[in-house]
Amino acid sequence: MSPVSVVRALRRAACAAAVGALAAAGPGGGVAFADDEPQSDQLAIEAPYEQSVTVAPADGGTAQYRSLALGLTHYNDFYTVTGGRLTVDVSGLAGIAEVAWPDNCAPDGSGAVAVCDAGAVPVRYDAQVHLRVRAVAGAAVGAQGAIEYSAEAAGGPDGTLSAPQGSAETFVTVGSGPDLGATAPKDVTGAAPGTRLTVPFAVTNTGNETAHGFSVKMWATYGLGVVTHYPQCAYTGPDGTDTQYPGMTYATCTFDTDVAPGATVSLPGPLRLAVTRHALHDRFDYEVEPVGDVTDLDSSDNGRALHVDAVNTADFAVRGDRARGAAGDTVTAGFRFVNHGPAWVANIASGDPVAVLDYHLPPGTTATSVPATCHSAWTSGDDPAVGHYACTLPTWAKPHLKADFPFRLRIDRVVPGATGHVTVHTHTDVPGDFDPKSANDSAEVVVNPTA
Repeated sequence: MSPVSVVRALRRAACAAAVGALAAAGPGGGVAFADDEPQSDQLAIEAPYEQSVTVAPADGGTAQYRSLALGLTHYNDFYTVTGGRLTVDVSGLAGIAEVAWPDNCAPDGSGAVAVCDAGAVPVRYDAQVHLRVRAVAGAAVGAQGAIEYSAEAAGGPDGTLSAPQGSAETFVTVGSGPDLGATAPKDVTGAAPGTRLTVPFAVTNTGNETAHGFSVKMWATYGLGVVTHYPQCAYTGPDGTDTQYPGMTYATCTFDTDVAPGATVSLPGPLRLAVTRHALHDRFDYEVEPVGDVTDLDSSDNGRALHVDAVNTADFAVRGDRARGAAGDTVTAGFRFVNHGPAWVANIASGDPVAVLDYHLPPGTTATSVPATCHSAWTSGDDPAVGHYACTLPTWAKPHLKADFPFRLRIDRVVPGATGHVTVHTHTDVPGDFDPKSANDSAEVVVNPTA
């Protein structure tokens, strides 16, 4: 996922409805999760929509090969998906570009269609097929052709997943200019809060023209701190006044270094990050661009993402309520969510709520006023006479976050000790049990308690 995708996910969360008196905002939708809910899955082809290749030299020389990374993913980590087979059809490149096939691709007799072995199919994208593409001699700047893909794999609810021909395509265009790319980092797992990391950051120009300076944008999620501050950069911290990227450190930089074709340059000093005490599943995203009125030939390698998984916990808890009233009275009987930390939890890739809270009303009551992020729900085994609501949290839950859900309930009939229940169900992009205390994941809401 590109850095822009992270920003879009957080922007979606920032524009959603408020949760009680919560300052941060989150999506207002959501569903209650039932144990017997049918599972589904889908195979996806990961391929750039556009790919540029540099024009062949006019003196009769050959153009440079350029890398084209492809892969397969699937959506539901409940299933194991194996035997991925990606079919690549490059017949649409005739007269424009040619492809060098890697060892895990078997081309047909024409050399225009190949079946590539993608192996085990992950949920998180990691390229399994690496083609090399270059313009053919005589192809003019602006000439364009297309690569088409289809795929199949073993797994999923029906035993087979497939993506038909035309599910994805890459338009290859012959161009001329600089093409800057950033170093691809290796994800970090098992990071200890309080430690520091060095990000391997270098900029390479694989185009055929010099870039006269370049810009860098950086995003660090809430659990990471940017230690290195370059004088060429302007920084906004996660708790600053800039609300465009809430919960993030954001930096914009401009460097006047020339990057010639084939050259690689580094930043003025090592780029270091701090793994803070709030870290859990975090990301550091960065992208480079040539400065001035210059278009980068291929943006697919301009942005990179470093995933940092820390060894940490976050204690999600709910607290119930008590109320008294006579038949016909309306009382406030809701609940509160708290993240006791120390880690924050965020769905920075999907922008989904980090948890859903299921609330079964006390018997004999009807909800007359419901918080904006709650809606009527149903799961197998529900008593139709008892109201059931699902409430969503924001995309992220910082340490010490408190979110109140003030339901207004009408007492239709007095039931001594009428007890409702609320339970928090975590829903995270990265699976794992980060909550060390399950006992406080549920609480009671009692109307007319007997003691």
